[in-house]
Amino acid sequence: GQVDSEGNRISTNTEASGRYHTDWLNMMYPRLRLARNLLKDDGSIFISIDNNEVDNLLKICNEVFGEDNFVDTLIWKKLYGGKNDCQWFANYHDYILVYAKNKIEWNPNLLPREDKQNDRYTNPDNDPRGPWTSADFSQFGPTPNCVYEIVTPDGTSYWPKEGKRWITTHESYLKLREENRLWFGVDGGNMPRLKRYLSEVKQGISQSTFLDFSEVGHSDEANKELRELMDGKCFDYPKPTRLLYRLGYLGLGKNDLILDFFSGSSTTAHAVMQLNAEDGGNRKFIMVQLPEPTDEKSEAYKAGYMNICEIGKERIRRAGEKIKEENKDKENIENLDIGFKVLKLDTSNIRKWQPDYDNLEQSILDYVDNYVDGRTELDVVYEIMLKYGLDLTYPVDEFTLAQKKVYSIGFGMLMICLDNEITTEVAKGIFEKVKELAPESTRVVFKDNGFKTDSNKTNIKEILKSGGIEEFITI
Repeated sequence: GQVDSEGNRISTNTEASGRYHTDWLNMMYPRLRLARNLLKDDGSIFISIDNNEVDNLLKICNEVFGEDNFVDTLIWKKLYGGKNDCQWFANYHDYILVYAKNKIEWNPNLLPREDKQNDRYTNPDNDPRGPWTSADFSQFGPTPNCVYEIVTPDGTSYWPKEGKRWITTHESYLKLREENRLWFGVDGGNMPRLKRYLSEVKQGISQSTFLDFSEVGHSDEANKELRELMDGKCFDYPKPTRLLYRLGYLGLGKNDLILDFFSGSSTTAHAVMQLNAEDGGNRKFIMVQLPEPTDEKSEAYKAGYMNICEIGKERIRRAGEKIKEENKDKENIENLDIGFKVLKLDTSNIRKWQPDYDNLEQSILDYVDNYVDGRTELDVVYEIMLKYGLDLTYPVDEFTLAQKKVYSIGFGMLMICLDNEITTEVAKGIFEKVKELAPESTRVVFKDNGFKTDSNKTNIKEILKSGGIEEFITI
């Protein structure tokens, strides 16, 4: 209800409105409720926001997801260079709030360790456990049973410095020494230090709450990147692909699904395809965007993009081809899935029974064809898929059987024929096609008024049943 039939926005939310914050909250609240319902139990959500609404966003997220499921706030430094045209302070950052469906079950992926982080691990004593680095064996705190004398291998005696204690009891210290997990220096006379082995540390780095533009990109990079990809400026304030790549890396498994319900120029889709290209993953994306019209004076409009959705679709096409070209030397890159389907939210394709009671005879004749005017067979096919709860990314193949068009969804999982004058030959053709595709189970859907007679319908049902197809539906 936020746009008219032509995709034009019905209303805007300006700061001059007396309900500016209320309108924003009313827009966000149902989306967040839906987002929570859609999340897996170990799922997470990242929400980018500036300082205008961050406090309100925290309140509604705490209500929707629960305060206990608040993970953290990431700070993205989105600008670089000078910015001296502000009235108060130069604002260089945005916030990214992170919530989990169930914080206990969700852990972000670790960033890969770099050589410089591993270089400090060495093995001067040829310890069979491998490279290690040393850590202080003392710390502050009044724990009497952790204050005792330590005599080193060369006979030097040490006590903790004033106000400090050893990090373990004497019993634990003796066990560590016996296992060669303490380092007393090359000559064996230094104050003990605890060995920390490279093989025992986390095999990755935890993300810090500060996202610097050097790691994840900045606003200028995002604009330049999109301008080069689309041959000109077509979208204001895009996010850099590196930022969405990082968030996807942290939050997604290799076969996960990501939903972006403010997709804009579809940077998220770009980042997901990049992730899949690099590690061979099979992540999928759903981009949601209102078809907001572009300004007639804008470069986007002049380039043929009538609304924001058209920009996003073209970006996905171009980004996918670019990623395949840039990774052409990588094994199996030709199998990288860069395809996508475009679906538009609408009312049902099936007419509701709303007769004119003053002219029932004509109403009955009008409803012989029960499809809404202007809708295609493929529109009806996708509605049937939705109502069966089938994945809309399943392949939809089209066949001609006995001169009638038949759709096969998911390699025979669902067979649909919406033609008129269905014959027993069509049923036999469907039976043979299902036999060839060999799905685990099949259901068949026909248009109800596609049968000439009830006996014809019964015969077709029996033919399919004899072939093991029990589920026979008409609409």
